[in-house]
Amino acid sequence: MFQATKIQAAKQLGRLFAMTLLCAAAVGAHGAQADTYPNKPVRVIVPYAVGGGGDIVGRPLAQYLSQRTGQRFIMDNHGGANGNIGMDMVAKAPNDGYTLVLALTAQLAVNQSLYRNLPYDPVKDFEPVSLLASAPYFLVVHPSVPARNLAEFIKLAKANPGKYTYGSSGNGSGPHLSMELLKSKAGIDLVHVPFKGAGPAMPALLAGQVSAMFASYGLASQQIKAGKLRVLAVSTANRAVSMPDVPTVAESGVPGYDSNVWYALLAPRGTPKPIVARLSSEIATLVKSSDLRQRFLTDGIVPVGSTPEELGAYIKSESTKWDAVVKQSGATID
Repeated sequence: MFQATKIQAAKQLGRLFAMTLLCAAAVGAHGAQADTYPNKPVRVIVPYAVGGGGDIVGRPLAQYLSQRTGQRFIMDNHGGANGNIGMDMVAKAPNDGYTLVLALTAQLAVNQSLYRNLPYDPVKDFEPVSLLASAPYFLVVHPSVPARNLAEFIKLAKANPGKYTYGSSGNGSGPHLSMELLKSKAGIDLVHVPFKGAGPAMPALLAGQVSAMFASYGLASQQIKAGKLRVLAVSTANRAVSMPDVPTVAESGVPGYDSNVWYALLAPRGTPKPIVARLSSEIATLVKSSDLRQRFLTDGIVPVGSTPEELGAYIKSESTKWDAVVKQSGATID
């Protein structure tokens, strides 16, 4: 019996030793893989059509990473279903570091609350790499609205519940949910008029067909400068570098309000951590570049940069925040 026990213990030690060798080999393989990464072109999926905000952030990123690594980082636009098609492609792609995704707030913190059957899980199916950049929305109104600032607009809306309308780029979009968050915090009643994109929504606002809208800097800045729209506030917690004289919503009497659109780089779940760390480190250097900062700020976008862990925590906190707003608004997309 004692001999059998010794034999059993020896077998267990043998199995443990074999497992240790396998783990060491795997770590060694991943380390070697990271040392030579990338050794072929890398595809960066943008889950939107060509010409959107994803391209404004993604193309400088791809250009920089190509220069730094000596391999091409290729932007590959796959729009549709509010970004779900592109996200699903990357979730099912090989986890070797050669397929990445440049995702926005909608895909990572909103869609899981809007869609009943989302084809991907924003937390379980991806490895966070880095938070690249963020951009504010500007609350603008048609000049016919008799409000010079946000406090006056809130007072006006409270005195006339349901009278004033606001446009958005679609049900569940960033501008829609940003206004729903304002409605909730300020206790006002505005009527939502969704459009099929920000492009159609802006002419409706300029024509006075809707009263107000949260719009990006690129979409609204020229109209504000031309006096065709009046800007009341910026959506972020801090004032925008692109329009420093515009007060925040929080400064204007709605404490705790904060909304933005943000851009993040992710890889399929299981991508070797040394590769993820290499990409994150390159982006940390990129966002400090004065040329890139100026290029982004011209478009109203602020470079950020983060560790994978910081991005993972941010996705979870943003998901919790926007889930509550979506439920309160009643917005759904089947």
